[in-house]
Amino acid sequence: MSQFMSPSSPWPAHGGQAEALLAHFGLPADHRLEDFSANLNPLGPPAWVSDWLAKQLAGLERYPAPDYAAARQAIATHHQLQPEQVLLTNGGAEAIFLAAAVHAGKRAAIITPSFGEYARACRAHRLSVTEIALPAPHFTLDIDSLLAGLNGIEVLFLCRPNNPTATLIDISAMEDLLNCTAANGCRVVVDEAFIDMVGETSQEVSLAPLLVRYPHLMLLHSMTKFYTLPGLRLGYLLADAATVQAAQAHQPPWSVNHLAAELVAPLLADDAFARRTQRWLASERPRVAQALTELGLDVVPSQACFFLIRPSAAQEITTDALFEQLLRQGILVRHSHNFAGLNGEWLRVALRDESANRRLVNVLKKVLHDCLR
Repeated sequence: MSQFMSPSSPWPAHGGQAEALLAHFGLPADHRLEDFSANLNPLGPPAWVSDWLAKQLAGLERYPAPDYAAARQAIATHHQLQPEQVLLTNGGAEAIFLAAAVHAGKRAAIITPSFGEYARACRAHRLSVTEIALPAPHFTLDIDSLLAGLNGIEVLFLCRPNNPTATLIDISAMEDLLNCTAANGCRVVVDEAFIDMVGETSQEVSLAPLLVRYPHLMLLHSMTKFYTLPGLRLGYLLADAATVQAAQAHQPPWSVNHLAAELVAPLLADDAFARRTQRWLASERPRVAQALTELGLDVVPSQACFFLIRPSAAQEITTDALFEQLLRQGILVRHSHNFAGLNGEWLRVALRDESANRRLVNVLKKVLHDCLR
């Protein structure tokens, strides 16, 4: 239970957990909601996936190939790497925990606010954790300040683009960071779960090409967000071959099920779906950003499929009150009470299809107007 929700808190630890919130605010379980709390591609899953999965059911009678060779080759080809640099995982969460396991007992730093599973994975594997906070309200990273805080740190966890801020550290800054950490013997673990949602192709935006030059770099990927398959649990880890072998030593046999493993290659081959998603992002993200800003909200500039927002100082409503009023109006957004450094002062709002996004903006406008009465 504590993984998803503290017994002393009404706030679930992840998005998409409506039941507990409805109960806490005295709303019926069948209260109609549109979910803006989970960062998933509203265009997915690809239309062909359902029929494809049905045809693969006979494969459930056999164990998956223990080395997942076909899936690893597809991922390696996608990133122009070698298969031995790829480890298939049970979602991005397992990749995070395996990255922590490789560094068990060491000194870690986590750039915050960020996804809470990094700290949880570090605790599970006895890493001591130092938090390095990005300053509100823009949450931009100052590389010099970061490097000054890495004295004695053996592994650094960061998210790119960052969840929940949707900010992106550019590649030149990452190269500066990697050059310095290479000299200091500090591993850099970068979670690229939302890299396909930046707006360019993943090959252009991902740090995967840098793995050739920086063997101390480890990348974590999720395929469930871009393809809207969170129930299937599918992710992977990219690193040098020795690090992949070390991570695999901590992974249970057959960690990834047959359906997920077989789905990797056809998903990565669906260029039409990727192009359609990029067109949607290019159109919808700036439109929603402008609409949210025009409501007078504080809006962190987004490089992902979600926004971090809060009422401005001039608006007479607290963030928690705004969350509750949206919930009562049928809109579920993501609170920030369990993101280190945000302290519940912000809300994370996922992009959805155009009509849903318009309803979100209209409900926000109504709630903000009503609070001025």
